[in-house]
Amino acid sequence: MTQPADSEKGILHPREQARHRSLNRLAPGPEAGRFVEWYWIVEWDLDEPYTAEVLPFPAVNVTFEQPGGAFVNGVCTRKFERELRGRGRAFGVKFWAGGFGAITGLDVGSFRDEVLPLTAVFPDGDRLADLMFEAESDVRRRAVFEAFLRDHLAPPDPSYELVREIVSTMAADRSVARVDEITERFGVPIRTLQRLFRRYVGVGPKWVLRRYRLHDGAELLAQGEVAELAELSASLGYFDQAHFSKEFKQQIGLTPAEYAARAAAERQITYR
Repeated sequence: MTQPADSEKGILHPREQARHRSLNRLAPGPEAGRFVEWYWIVEWDLDEPYTAEVLPFPAVNVTFEQPGGAFVNGVCTRKFERELRGRGRAFGVKFWAGGFGAITGLDVGSFRDEVLPLTAVFPDGDRLADLMFEAESDVRRRAVFEAFLRDHLAPPDPSYELVREIVSTMAADRSVARVDEITERFGVPIRTLQRLFRRYVGVGPKWVLRRYRLHDGAELLAQGEVAELAELSASLGYFDQAHFSKEFKQQIGLTPAEYAARAAAERQITYR
């Protein structure tokens, strides 16, 4: 399931961030779309530094940063923070969960929470980076990257297609709250599911479920669409509000109530 082009899911304090940087997305072409969910472009021009915060998806990203370089960003299990200074831009490639592992044949779990130089994965990565930085537009950068991918496209992989279908279900269906519901729905033994997720996604199925439910909760809180935290916790599959609040604060750094209050203040600043 692809998020809408203007989705704020995963972006923490989205209205505040929007005042400090721009964000645009491009859809992939049909061939690359087997593995790439979208391309994202962030630009900033700041007088004062700003730290952008994201609750990452269970996905590998390839980024081309100016200034900076070209990198492969493994699945990040923590809140991601990036200080933006001066003027800069980044062109990113967000792969489907499992997509990067399917193309490269790598065990994605082996570089979880790591950032690697592009050349650590693709020996011809320097040439790709040069072409990306020389391109005159983001549409052209997409074309350059997809031409590169054609030389690395993997053959059809039933295991990857299964993983992608399962992850899409986890993301889209808020009623799915437990891993045993996934194993029953797809007829996959738990050990097989865990092995597939480590190899292709880089994290376990339980972690992926919890991350998507936290995405849902943070998005609803940021939009001011939550009347009662107890009801929100139950709708996201948590045992009670205390469990939800504890996990939310561990991952995001604020309680749900604190996050909602900050979001409410930002909405007043943005729209007054």
